[in-house]
Amino acid sequence: MSPLCAADVPLYRDTNQPVEARVNDLLGRMTLEEKIAMCHANTYFTSSGVPRLGVPDLVMSDGPHGVHEERLVHGWASAGRTDDFTTDLPAGTGLAATWNTVLALRYGEVLGAEARARGKDIILGPGVNIARTPLFGRNFEFFGEDPHLVSRITVPYIRGVQAQGVAACVKHFAVNNQEIGAREGIDAVVDRRTLHEIYLPAFKAAVREADVLSVMGAYNKVNGEQACESDTLLNKILKKQWGFTGLVVSDWGGAHSTMGCALGGLDLEMSGRPKRDYDAMYLGRPFREAVGRGRVPESVLDDKVRRILRVMMRIGSLDTNGARPRGAMNTPAHQAVARQVAEEGIVLLKNEGNLLPLDVEKLTRVAVIGGNATRKHSPAGGGLPGGGSSAVKPLYEITPLDGLLARLGSRGVTVTHTAGYSADAAGAAGVSKLVGESGETSIAGEPGENAAIGARGAAVLRERAVAAAREADAVIFVGGFDHSVETEMKDRVDMSLPYGQVELIRALIAANPRTVVILIGGSAMEMDSWVRDARAVLFAPYGGSEGGSALARILAGDVNPSGKLPITLARRLEDYPPHATGDRAMYPGEGHKIQYREGIFVGYRYFDEKNIEPLFCFGHGLSYTQFEYSDLRVEPASGAGVSRTVSFRVTNTGRREGAEVAQVYVSQKNPKITRPVRELRGFEKVFLKPGESRTVTCALNADAFSYYDTERDAWRVSAGDYVIEAGASSRDLRLRTGVSVR
Repeated sequence: MSPLCAADVPLYRDTNQPVEARVNDLLGRMTLEEKIAMCHANTYFTSSGVPRLGVPDLVMSDGPHGVHEERLVHGWASAGRTDDFTTDLPAGTGLAATWNTVLALRYGEVLGAEARARGKDIILGPGVNIARTPLFGRNFEFFGEDPHLVSRITVPYIRGVQAQGVAACVKHFAVNNQEIGAREGIDAVVDRRTLHEIYLPAFKAAVREADVLSVMGAYNKVNGEQACESDTLLNKILKKQWGFTGLVVSDWGGAHSTMGCALGGLDLEMSGRPKRDYDAMYLGRPFREAVGRGRVPESVLDDKVRRILRVMMRIGSLDTNGARPRGAMNTPAHQAVARQVAEEGIVLLKNEGNLLPLDVEKLTRVAVIGGNATRKHSPAGGGLPGGGSSAVKPLYEITPLDGLLARLGSRGVTVTHTAGYSADAAGAAGVSKLVGESGETSIAGEPGENAAIGARGAAVLRERAVAAAREADAVIFVGGFDHSVETEMKDRVDMSLPYGQVELIRALIAANPRTVVILIGGSAMEMDSWVRDARAVLFAPYGGSEGGSALARILAGDVNPSGKLPITLARRLEDYPPHATGDRAMYPGEGHKIQYREGIFVGYRYFDEKNIEPLFCFGHGLSYTQFEYSDLRVEPASGAGVSRTVSFRVTNTGRREGAEVAQVYVSQKNPKITRPVRELRGFEKVFLKPGESRTVTCALNADAFSYYDTERDAWRVSAGDYVIEAGASSRDLRLRTGVSVR
């Protein structure tokens, strides 16, 4: 470029200049109207740029586990395009169940690359809300019940996305743990200690460690303030305490007032309601009038626009030098990542008598039974309606039956399939009830070929399945949930398996003890009445495009299962804290408030505190091999911010290659304040050949020994004696030692 041409380039276009200098230069060239236009939607999924200055619109897309199909410009409906197929990655619970931070990075890279290829600037993920109750319809999107695990998965996910020139958007800030009443702004009443120890850590890690560029506010209130207009959450905690410099966007329709949005910390308002006059939104014309009349300082507006421009500069949306990644879609590498996540996210809950892996060479006939064996879970890809904003339109989706036919059929095994039950809402026994956000009850199901089958029809389907089971060398039952049961805008009312599955499972086990039970879903479901009689049980989170291949490879022993539960699977609903006493104020809420009276005792923390034996504990997951733990050591650390270094050896003592998630828990002896029995503070996934050993090292910083002191309104290390435990799950801790912290 010649000196003359270079002089003609405005500073904000010069990528050699610091981002802040470019932002300030561009902001200074904008009119009041142009600034206002950037603060609200101009279509359902874009906000205005500044054409006069060459600033493009900011383009967003749903998709915490895959880029959503293109929608109509001014509506939710599909645009009906044929160029928007994408890779369907396993849902959030599946990624969390891998406990693999390296894989989380690759997951984010795939998502970011496909978002770029589709022309997106912001991908609306990850979702990091804590699994407080198993009834939450969106649990499958998120990363489980423990703030440390959720944080460790969140950080590399965001880094992977943003390395592709796309902004991640961590959501839903904050305390958004149910669908009932959420969009009506139900008030989550939670004490400050619980807020900071349980519900905020993943967001804090996203900001402080991953440098996330955008945050989405939640629909609900938190302690009386609308989350999208909360001075406490957005201004004081997010922007001031944590130093967040990116933009805060509302959930669609989550804004409620002009002054609340203007002064409460919201930067960009999006709308999910049918309208063409976007300038009438709270941060549109009413905001412009408030600034013009002096009710809101123009500096407030400038801060919002500065944040939006900063994000655009950071992702390169204004750059013309070609440095911004171009992205790619549906590549073999992306599909390989999807398959690996699905494989590592499958959790082997039980394997009595080493029923698994199947000895393929000795099989002649396998009966595959269950609706989920053939069901596609991506609604936009031909599956059941539901799932909500996380729905993906995949290029393909391999079902469990597809995967088993390819893996077993190619070896001469006869593979049969019968549904065993109908997902028809009117006819199937044992259907699942859902409660909508406004409290109405509906029935989950799908209209289909077996409509109105009635009780007799359900019995016939069950009898056919049992007959097939008797004739088979092995039975593979694939059931669980689907997205008519687990979905946005609905919560379940209990943990029951829909469509009469419990009766069917019992009958199959009685007919053929070589029955493998596979439960697909994203949350806890009813198992206690039959699981004792089942020899092999797997929990399989929604597996995306490659889910069926992953299951087949696990069952056949091509892949050794290594998933660990990111949630606690209880015997009954009443074992979870929001449901323990039947107090409706704790769930689903009373008087438009939801009381978080359990405090910090969420998930396994509650089970440990109350000495409740779960069906399968947090962190549990079996392997086809065995691992031995030894040589636990805790030493003072010299690194900045690190308090102690924990190390121990893990050895594969079995005959197969495998991976183990070695977990480290910390507890304080005789604490002066109430503290959990133990808390996850570190983990590492190690891959070992037979006989191989590896030293696992976890750095424990001050946070590992801290609690949130509400009197000081700050984190505080509690001096005293601590116990450090290491093992295979929260209830299978093989090594134990003490340490003093002063």
